[in-house]
Amino acid sequence: MAEVRHGVDALDRALVTLLAERQRYMNAAARIKPSRDVVHDDARIEDVVAKVLAAAGAAGLSPDIAEPVWRTLVDRCIAHEFSVWDKTRG
Repeated sequence: MAEVRHGVDALDRALVTLLAERQRYMNAAARIKPSRDVVHDDARIEDVVAKVLAAAGAAGLSPDIAEPVWRTLVDRCIAHEFSVWDKTRG
């Protein structure tokens, strides 16, 4: 069990690094988007989730894990992007 936990902890650290990289892209998107109205894009959200579900299937990740995790991730990233957009337009 200790070995399994060690592996999970290592993956969590790697995920944090990847999520920080994703956040940097959200920061860039907030700076680029011309209006607050384009921060939330339903079509883009569905496109992201569809791509994730395709990749999840190929990787052996359950869609019951992938979809809610990514929908929450996208939701929180949009909230972050709104915050950055507001701060940069002050």
